[in-house]
Parts: sequence; C-alpha cells; structure tokens
Amino acid sequence: MRQFLKFVLATLVGLVLFGVVSVLVLLGLTAAAISSDSSVTVAQNSVLEIKLEKPVAERESRESLGALFSSQADNIGLDQIKATIRRAKSDGDIKGIFLNVELVQAGRASLEEIRDALLDFKKSGKFIVSYADAQSEGSYYLASVADRIYLNPQGTVEFNGASSETMYYKNLFEKAGIDAQIFRVGSFKSAVEPFFRENMSDSARLQTSSFLNSLNDFMLARVAASRKIAPARLKVINDSTLVHNAADARRYGLVTNLGYYDQALDFMKGKVGVARDKKLSLLSLSDYEKSDDDEGSTSGNRIAVVYAEGDIVTGKGSNSSIGSTRFAEALRQARLDDKVKAVVLRVNSPGGSSLASDIIYREVTLTKKVKPIICSMSDVAASGGYMIAMACDTIVAQPSTITGSIGVFGVLPNIEPLLRDKLGITTDRVNTGKFSDFPTITRPLSAFEKQQFQNEVNRIYADFTTKAAKGRHMPVEQLRRFASGRVWSGAEAKERGLVDVLGSFDDAMRIAARRANLKEDDYRIQRLPRQKGMLENLFSGFSAEARLRLVQQELGPLYPMYEQYKKLSTMQGVQARLPFEMTIR
Repeated sequence: MRQFLKFVLATLVGLVLFGVVSVLVLLGLTAAAISSDSSVTVAQNSVLEIKLEKPVAERESRESLGALFSSQADNIGLDQIKATIRRAKSDGDIKGIFLNVELVQAGRASLEEIRDALLDFKKSGKFIVSYADAQSEGSYYLASVADRIYLNPQGTVEFNGASSETMYYKNLFEKAGIDAQIFRVGSFKSAVEPFFRENMSDSARLQTSSFLNSLNDFMLARVAASRKIAPARLKVINDSTLVHNAADARRYGLVTNLGYYDQALDFMKGKVGVARDKKLSLLSLSDYEKSDDDEGSTSGNRIAVVYAEGDIVTGKGSNSSIGSTRFAEALRQARLDDKVKAVVLRVNSPGGSSLASDIIYREVTLTKKVKPIICSMSDVAASGGYMIAMACDTIVAQPSTITGSIGVFGVLPNIEPLLRDKLGITTDRVNTGKFSDFPTITRPLSAFEKQQFQNEVNRIYADFTTKAAKGRHMPVEQLRRFASGRVWSGAEAKERGLVDVLGSFDDAMRIAARRANLKEDDYRIQRLPRQKGMLENLFSGFSAEARLRLVQQELGPLYPMYEQYKKLSTMQGVQARLPFEMTIR
C-alpha cells in the first residue's frame, strides 16, 4: 500500500511540474509572438538612440531562460548594430544618432567596427550627439566621433591608456597540494605561466607590451583625427593621465560641452526642430534594428557567414563556444550548397582544443578547394583561433585584433599531495602494462612519461606551424620566427604576413563577393551555424543556468577565478589557446 501511495504521489508531482512547465512555455511563446508581431512606427524627426547596455557579441543570442519571456536578448549582435546604423543613414525620418554609452562591453576590434559604421553614418550629413555621466575608455572611443560630446559636469572620462592583467596561481596550487606538470612549445606560450610562476616572464612582458602599445597608438591616432588634436599632444595627455575630471576633459578637448542629459536632449530638439517643451522621438536599437537576414536582396546566390565565437571545444559545443562537430557540419553545409558562392569565416576566439581546431581547419581546406573562403578576424583570433583561419584564401583583421599565439601546450595536474597531505586519501593501482594508467592525475609522471607527453606537444606544434606556413605561403623557418606562441596585434601581424588585409567584416564580405564574381546586390547572407531556439535552450539549459546564477551570487567577486577553474577542468588534450585571463582595460 505504501509503495502504491508513493507511486501515486510521484505521478501527481510529475503532472503538476509538467503543467507548470507547459504554462511557462506557453506564456513565453505568447510573449515572443506578441513582441515579434509588434511593429514600430518611425515618426518624422526621430533620433536613433544607441545605449549598448549589454555585452556586444558577433550575433545576438537568447540562451537564458529570462530571454524566453522578453523581447530582449542576452546580448547585442554586432552585425545588427551595424545594420541598424546603416539603415538609419538612408532613412529620411532619422535625423541623427544619440550615443548614450557609459560602460561598453566589447573588444577593441568590435568597437572599431561600430565606430567605422558611425563615421560612415556622418557622411549623410546627419548629426551624432554623445552624452555620459562617466565614460570608460572604450565608450569614449565611440563618443569621439560625435559632433557634440556632452559630459556631466561632475563626471569623468577614463583616458589613461591600455592595461592587461593576468592572475597567477602558483602559490594557490602549492597551498592546495597540486603540482602542475607543464608541457609547451615556444618561449612566448605564456598560457601556462599562471600555473608555475608568480609574475610575468620577460618574454610574456615583451609581447604584451608590444601589442598593447600597438593597440593604444592606433586608438590615439583615430581619436586625434576625430577631435582634431595633434597626435603627439594627445599621447602626452594619455600617457600622463592629465584628465582627472570633467573640467580637464573639456580643457584638453576630449569633450565639447559640460552639461546634463536634459541639455543634450534640448540641443537635439533644436537640431530637428522640436520645441523644448515637446518630447523628442528617441528610437532604441531594439525597436529599430534591421533583422532581415537576406539584407533586402531576392537573389538566389548566397554568401555563407560562419560565426566562430568562443572557446574551441570538441563535440557540439553551444551558442557561446565553437564545437568541432557543429562547425565542421556548418562548413560542410556551406561547401556542398550550390547556392553558396563564397564563405566568410568570422573568428572571435582565443583558441582551445588543438584536436577540435584541426578538425575545423580540415573543413576550411576542403571548402577552399571548391569556393572562395575569406576569414574576418574580430577581437581575438589567436592560437586555435588562428589555426582555423590560416587556410583561408584571404585573412582580414582589424589593427586592434589580437592574433597569432601560434603555439601549443598541455597541463596535467598531479593532485597526489592534495589527496595525501590535505585530505588523508591515498591511492593504489593494478596495471596490465607498465604505463596502463597513463595519463593520470593521482601520481607524478615518470621521466619517460613526461618525455612522451612533451614529444606529443612537439609533434602538434610542428604540424601547426607547417600548416600555417603552407597557408601563409612562406617557408616554415620564417613562420616559426613569428610563432613560439607570441601574441601580435592585427597591425603587427600584417607587417609579418600573418594576415593579408587590415579591415572590417564588411571588407571581408566585399572581398568574398569579388572573388565569387558577385555584385553588391546579387547575393543574400546565410548565417551559420544555426543557433539553438528558445525551447531548446529552455529544456537543455534551465538547470545549468540556475546553478550558474547560484554560484555567481555565492562567490561574488571571486567568480572570475571560478570561471578559470571551470575552463581548466573542461580542457581535454593538448591546447592551442591564449592565456586564460587576459583582461585589457
């Protein structure tokens, strides 16, 4: 009888949970349908407002449960931002752009793409006005294109150059009783340094200083041109941190006006002919964005854009990672589709699994044999991210792209001291062969095993550099002078032949169309791989998202370190990637 009651109770609970989930799904679908059907009428004399309050990604995604019940996505797609600005340029009802940006979550190359779109918008003769209470260096970089830059009189502008910080875990590992057994090739392959050092090596400091100065000098040159300040003068302002407050920003010409939000609105009202006591028509990106994937063309020709963003992992991956199986299928789909005349591989990745990178590389080489494939590098295309790009016909990068890092490494932790000395746990084993348990993390490797591991790393490095040299059409000895794991800016990489063209995603698209003999209006864009839908994310990611939020709340400011631990724990095999924690400010 008791078992029967348990069965009945379990059934009832299951039915209730199913009913709750069904109601949630129905509500979400209803909300999504309503938001997708709702149309926005653009009034005359409107102004497009750009806020960028969420992270900027290559493509908009809706992975979280909250996105199911809202018209808002988890991030802002770079392609949608640019398409919206491009549409506003030719829309007679849009008279200008209002940049209301304070803290922008985007990499340097992404900022460059948005900034170029804003500069192109200004060619229409329409105005751009910026306002901020306080601005980061990235948001100011965008604002510097504006005709009028308002800063709150009590506000600040961060304008003190670029900085990169790395966390080191040597002391933590020693205290925990973990011995990190390191295998790498290349004196510049600093990704493993956090596990056995307390600070940067000389080579790591050299490469970081080189590409940071390259990025910063490029940014200063662009700001100097927009603000009409002598480049040498602007560099002194930047290097010496002469801007401490709003008054300093005005004195040195970084902003045009010290004023409040309402004053910026009043100025724009005057520009569009709206009385001060009337409301200014401001349209947000989400209300105005152009979401039509075919870019307005009815042509049967297509250029496939394959978005490779995130860590490179084996298997399917997710919307925020580059799964070797999923991306191999996407490239295969583009290659076998006769309607697809060319492919643009958009890479924004610090690398990851060497095996997964090589699987994708293979599909790139097969595609190259039958149709043009052009690589467009975004913020980062390094190590494994460079590996998947190096076989393309042409590689296009922004001057501020982080690339190179041609090198590989492996880390195998030995946790025997942690188990024995900290937890009181010992292990023993029985093997059928001398090395049957290799590799293992519960004992130190023997000298022979270490040599075998290093030999494998050496083999993969030799394969990586040989294929890179072939793709770059240079002797392997010359390629290896630029390898050894060294990181370069896009501008530095161009000087060394690691990339072909300094330019944007749009430049890569033009090159692809030209190689395929397609005119500008003679193709549609096909975006790959297919992103998971809201229902797929709901059923596959609810528990993961719930756990993630609990961990974030519990750890608070320590969460970034937990993220690094999770990345380390999920790595399989030899890795081709950047340092785990490279934060550029």
